[in-house]
Amino acid sequence: MVAIKLHNTKTRKKEVFTPIDATNVRMYVCGPTVYDRAHLGNARPVVVFDVLYRLLRHVYGTDHVTYARNFTDVDDKINATAQARKAAGDPRSLEALIRERTEETIGWYHADMDALGALRPDQEPRATEFVPQMVTMIQALIASGHAYERQGHVLFRVRSYKEYGALSGRSIDDMIAGARVEVAPFKEYPMDFVLWKPSDADLPGWQSPWGKGRPGWHIECSAMSYELLGAHFDIHGGGLDLQFPHHENEIAQSACAHPGEGFANVWMHNEMLQVEGKKMSKSLGNFFTVRDLLFSGVPGDKMGVPGEVIRLVFLQTHYRRPMDWTAEKTRQALKTLDWLYSIVGEIPFDGDLLPNKKVVDALSDDLNTSLALTEFIQQARNIRPEGQRSAENDSQVAVVAELKRTAGLLGLLSMTEIAWWANSRAANDLSLYAARLSHLRTQAKETKDFTKFDALRSALIKGGVEVRISKDLVELLPGPEMDIAALEALK
Repeated sequence: MVAIKLHNTKTRKKEVFTPIDATNVRMYVCGPTVYDRAHLGNARPVVVFDVLYRLLRHVYGTDHVTYARNFTDVDDKINATAQARKAAGDPRSLEALIRERTEETIGWYHADMDALGALRPDQEPRATEFVPQMVTMIQALIASGHAYERQGHVLFRVRSYKEYGALSGRSIDDMIAGARVEVAPFKEYPMDFVLWKPSDADLPGWQSPWGKGRPGWHIECSAMSYELLGAHFDIHGGGLDLQFPHHENEIAQSACAHPGEGFANVWMHNEMLQVEGKKMSKSLGNFFTVRDLLFSGVPGDKMGVPGEVIRLVFLQTHYRRPMDWTAEKTRQALKTLDWLYSIVGEIPFDGDLLPNKKVVDALSDDLNTSLALTEFIQQARNIRPEGQRSAENDSQVAVVAELKRTAGLLGLLSMTEIAWWANSRAANDLSLYAARLSHLRTQAKETKDFTKFDALRSALIKGGVEVRISKDLVELLPGPEMDIAALEALK
């Protein structure tokens, strides 16, 4: 069996991954707070842990891996949107408006992440569906002395957990000195954090032993991961920005609620994303969502790009290094994928073939996607160098099918993208056909023989191309039923 090595944030070193149960490998990744569209930075952990998910499924078997990623649908920003709609005259209840907003946002998220080629996790729990389990966990923490209730709030007693700070490598005193900590009069200690908070009549809430209220952010993931994966599971992941305080607080809660169980064995964190060398921010004008790219393209471009381009750019940088998104990388990714799709064409996927071993080895070395891409590109070059195209793939069916099997580990060359690339190339080719038809038209005027001109025009029309001919111009436009194969035959 392939040995996978992963960098464990908890131990600060790369370790051979040994699952608790090889027939039930379990991974939990912190998902989005669903108040708006996902921005480009939100998409990076999705792609990172999608690659890991694919690798685990390849090594241990599709039916032996469980991947859970949550939706946080309890949040002040979600509440604010619902309250604004109610203030504008919507007669529905606040709960109904919140549900509408989160359903809408989750739909956007699924569409955008699907476009990036990310597989859906096996479990996608919503925080609002696990509130009773959160209440139960909070009650257990109070009973064991790790939490206390004050003025309708329940807080975790940080000093009761001696290992607090081990994940981020900082002492509690250092955290207090270097962070903005809310000092509320009901706190025993400045670092104590909220497990439950009260809700007034204008906010959503659930009944609890401490009155109507709603859960704190950190308890959500502890309760959901416990219910879905158990008290002890293999991998917990997320962006580096979640390491403290979110993941630190998760560990404290879970370890105290289920002493001796261990919570997650391996902690993985992806680095942050930049745009053209700068932190992405609205004030700098370089903040954009995944949907912005899919439909508007990179800043300055008029066309959108397929999600696979975004994915390829992400894969070029190791997940533990800051990633710089640039327009040039986008253009190069488009060029690379265009070449790759010219190789695979419509060769069917062969699930019985094994992927390239060098690519598997690279991914198994702490998800070295950069090296994996290098090996994958070399595999493609062995079939056809960049810049070369050919429609004669029949003699290379097995080789190309293996390339596609390898691409599957990276989430590339999906059959769903074939049409986009084919139509993209055909649209570019139309300009060549237009020049050719224009040349034949000029010749026909001189020789009075329109046979070749009429034949090409008829073939283009039959292939679903709209042919517009004016006094000085030949213009070709792709029709709604343009037949790519028919156009290829005209080359």
